[in-house]
Amino acid sequence: MHSKPYDNRPMKKRYLSLDVLRGLTVALMIVVNNPGSWTVTYPMLKHAAWDGCTPCDLVFPFFLFCVGVSMTFALAKYATLSWDALKKILKRGALLYLVGLLLTAYPFFPSQQSMDPQLNFWQNWINWASDLRLVGVLPRIAMCYVAASVLALWLKKPSRIGIAIGVLSVLHVGLLLAFAGPEGAFTLEGNFARRFDIAILGVKHVYEGYGIPFDPEGVFGALTGTCTVLLGYLIGYVIKHNTPSESSLKIYAFSASSILAGLILSIWIPINKPLWSVSYVFYAGGWAMFVLALLVYLIDVKGWEKPFFPFKAFGMNALILFVLSGLIMKTNMRFIGWNYGAYFGVNEFRSLVYALSYMLVHLVIAVIMYKKKIFIKL
Repeated sequence: MHSKPYDNRPMKKRYLSLDVLRGLTVALMIVVNNPGSWTVTYPMLKHAAWDGCTPCDLVFPFFLFCVGVSMTFALAKYATLSWDALKKILKRGALLYLVGLLLTAYPFFPSQQSMDPQLNFWQNWINWASDLRLVGVLPRIAMCYVAASVLALWLKKPSRIGIAIGVLSVLHVGLLLAFAGPEGAFTLEGNFARRFDIAILGVKHVYEGYGIPFDPEGVFGALTGTCTVLLGYLIGYVIKHNTPSESSLKIYAFSASSILAGLILSIWIPINKPLWSVSYVFYAGGWAMFVLALLVYLIDVKGWEKPFFPFKAFGMNALILFVLSGLIMKTNMRFIGWNYGAYFGVNEFRSLVYALSYMLVHLVIAVIMYKKKIFIKL
């Protein structure tokens, strides 16, 4: 990681709406991940149990979409997939993955409650490490970023990148259908993604929150996660080659087409975040386009920058603030033990108040970092 002053050249004016979208996305991520109580939460702030899409289910694809839009500008200095470009891509991907793995592992030793009293500390530590989840939000971003960056620089032209999205989508659906279990291709028990990830990662290293081992941020889902990033890359291309007013109109059109495509595909392929299904890619990507088009119009066309300033500050340190939110939460759970649920877990409203308060703390930190010109990137 490194900290550097923000480059304030005129061309950067075109990035404001993207910074705001990224900031809004991470702010909502923090709200969703830190309720006052997990048992009393408004339905819209919960993920769909399996098929379906709540507002909560749009948060992660919005972030991947932002990664893709940013790539359009970050990779512009490379004319092709050179060795220098590949080294930079792989380095950033490795750092993203490592930060995600370290965040999962923090505080790097098992809790007292999970330790077997018949074993010594190191034996308990080995048991804990052997069960460590190897994927998650940041590892998924890392995998999709690397794959999408390589494809974008290799294929170059938007038309070819569009074809790549189609090929990856067909491959994802084809494998799910070809190797489906008797329960069905798009079911929790019968999907191929679950068996693939267990084979690659090991059954002890995947998420178990669904009652059986299945990881919603696994390796197989990175196929279509890459499509979400590439959709963002194509929209970044639109922004780069058009005026803000033209960009807004064109992105609105792409948004409507993408949402419609997702809904049509959902007739055969359920909109499903855990599987990151093809219909989900286009449906969630379409809504990301819609919000970005609205922000481009309000900020870059109408000049309404000041009302969105806090989220601009949030978006310019999005990664570090997301990591910080996780570190604070895990530190409280393991070392401090403040039972915020006793104060904020009585009903949905109080649970939301806590989540918003926790997010606002990070928003204040974001503004302070912006004022001091501290911008931490990978």
